Amino acid sequence: MAEAFGLYLILTDPVAGYEACAAAAVRCGVRYLQLRMKGVPRDVFLAMARALRRTTFGSDTLLIVNDDVEVARDAGADGVHLGQDDLPLAEARLAWPAPGRRFGLSTHDERQARRAAREAPDYIGVGPVFATPTKATPDPVLGLERMGAIIRSSAVTAVAIGGIDHVNLVHVLRAGATNFAVVRAVNRRPDPEAAIRELQRIWRQVFRQD
Repeated sequence: MAEAFGLYLILTDPVAGYEACAAAAVRCGVRYLQLRMKGVPRDVFLAMARALRRTTFGSDTLLIVNDDVEVARDAGADGVHLGQDDLPLAEARLAWPAPGRRFGLSTHDERQARRAAREAPDYIGVGPVFATPTKATPDPVLGLERMGAIIRSSAVTAVAIGGIDHVNLVHVLRAGATNFAVVRAVNRRPDPEAAIRELQRIWRQVFRQD
C-alpha cells in the first residue's frame, strides 16, 4: 500500500548545518530525511551519516543515505536511495540484507517507473518536476502533467522531486502528488524548522488535515 507522508527532506549543504536541519526535521516529524553529500571523502560522508543517525535514532524520522549502500549500512541508517546509475536494487539488497531497511529508487520517465515497479523498491522518486540546479547533468523536466500521470500509475509509493518549493507545492499536490521531496526550499533557509513547517502546512491544507 502506498504511503502518504508528505514531506521528504533531502539535506545537501544546508546553510543552517546538517545536524541543525536534522534536529528540525525530527521535531517536525518529517518521515524521510535523506543525507546527500556529493564529492566528499567517504570518511566525511560516513561521519555525518553517523551523526544524523544519532539525531534521528528513536524518532519517527527515517534516515536515508544517498547512493552509497555501504555508508548506509555502516552508519546504521534506515535505508538507502539509489539513482539509475548506482548499484542495482537487487545487488543493494544482497549487500545489505538487514530486515526492515528501506530502498528508494529515482525514476525520470514512464519506462523507468514501470521497470521500478517490477523491482519493488519501497518508494520511487519521480522527477524532476521543474528545472533544478542540484544536479551537474540534470534529467529532462517532466512538468506537472507527466509527473501526475506517472505517480497515479505507480504501484509503489511515489515522491515528486525537482524544483519544488513553498510557491509551487500546491500545484504539485493538485496535479497528483501525495508525497514530495525538497532540497533548496529548506537547505537555503537559515531557519529550517520554519521552512519545514510551512511546507507541512501547505500539504495539510491541500489534503484538509488541519
